[in-house]
Amino acid sequence: MSIRLAVFDCDGTLVDSQANICRAMERAHEAAGLAAPPRAAIRAIVGLSLVEAMAMLHPAGPADLHHALAEDYKAIFRRMREDGELDAEPLYDGIVEALDTLAADGWLLGVATGKSDRGLSHVLAQHGLTDRFVTLQTADRHPSKPDPAMLRTAMAQAGAAPHMTAMIGDTGFDMAMARAAGARAIGVTWGYHREEQLRAAGAQAMARVCIDLPGCVRA
Repeated sequence: MSIRLAVFDCDGTLVDSQANICRAMERAHEAAGLAAPPRAAIRAIVGLSLVEAMAMLHPAGPADLHHALAEDYKAIFRRMREDGELDAEPLYDGIVEALDTLAADGWLLGVATGKSDRGLSHVLAQHGLTDRFVTLQTADRHPSKPDPAMLRTAMAQAGAAPHMTAMIGDTGFDMAMARAAGARAIGVTWGYHREEQLRAAGAQAMARVCIDLPGCVRA
């Protein structure tokens, strides 16, 4: 039987992490003497790797600024974790049940995220999900989404062909990555991009609540 692989984004798909991301982003801008972007603008770049996110927030800024802001953000986020300042990053209601259903149906599970290895490990361990996934791909080892590198690596590690792989995410970056890798693109509407953005980026199915996910993946 062919291997079937369901790959999940993390922020905005598995967990709601916007409070920590927005606060760290605001502090990074404050440290650089810059006005913080509106929170809606910060949520819009969730999913990108940090340098690419800063470039989107400051398109007229030089590359040095983007790299400096990215480094400040990482240091601030790490300090927030060490000081116990991070808010809980709750799982979305029903996501564990959706993972259970897919696993019971024989799907292998993976993650492809703009988080770092450390950040992803922390979130999965916090929720007891570490052993659920056969492949974990992060921004530490790949170009930013929507480049398909992390999804292609996930498929290679799991032994799954593109047509037997589904990418599940809440942003247009996830949908574009899925289409570039030849995988099925499944959008979720409980995250940080609007449904029309997901469809414009190539979403082929849409889950509006977590209970819908297994049906969208199987279709």
